[in-house]
Amino acid sequence: MSQEKTVLEVIAATVEEATAKGLAQLGLPADAVDVEILDQGSRGFLGLGGRQARIRLVIKDQSEGTTDVVEAPAHHEWAEPVGEDIAGLAQGEADEETAETAREVVAELLEKMQVQANVSVRLVPPADEKDRSLVLVEVEGNDLSILIGRRSETLNALQYITSLIVSKQAGRWVPLMIDIQGCRGRRERQLRVMARKMAEQAINTGRRQVLEPMPANERRIIHLELRNHPLVTTESTGEEPNRKVTIVLKQTQSS
Repeated sequence: MSQEKTVLEVIAATVEEATAKGLAQLGLPADAVDVEILDQGSRGFLGLGGRQARIRLVIKDQSEGTTDVVEAPAHHEWAEPVGEDIAGLAQGEADEETAETAREVVAELLEKMQVQANVSVRLVPPADEKDRSLVLVEVEGNDLSILIGRRSETLNALQYITSLIVSKQAGRWVPLMIDIQGCRGRRERQLRVMARKMAEQAINTGRRQVLEPMPANERRIIHLELRNHPLVTTESTGEEPNRKVTIVLKQTQSS
């Protein structure tokens, strides 16, 4: 049997966009390919001299068995979803072994990127009976803004790649989040405030409020913040990478 693999190289503004573009062209889920980052890309200095990200997608050989295939979420995202995003997913709880694997993977990736930083990991317990624990990898160091990027694009790409590697080793999809110098915490506070404000706007206007496109981990925060709200509920709509949260009045309030 030929050992050749089907390969597709993709160029886009970010690693995240290139990956989504490549998967769309191949018509395959994320767990059916191996992702190799050829060039992280660069924004340049003051908008000059920037270059696009370049990745290589290698389709896995399914004829060799299913041991290398990861059971990933139906929408192939890299963070723990909630609400309608969680329906039908066969995911496992995070544990100490997968947490340590995640720490080692992130430390190795940073070493290859020649970034000096301290990497620690902990398990975040579920918020309630509807939620699930996840692995939180925390990265601390001096001037790590290069790992965050514009609108956290670089951070989300790093989180995506880490999730693929950890999930493959664990044999199941592992809920995982990476936080660099507390930026996730700051962003979470902003999102919670925005969620409450948009909920009030939905109530005052009687009209649904559609938020900006967000990655799954940010949509999760909106869902959790408004989960027990007496007057509104949330739902996720659209396709990646433009999936977004919509805040709507509950049925008892719409009449």
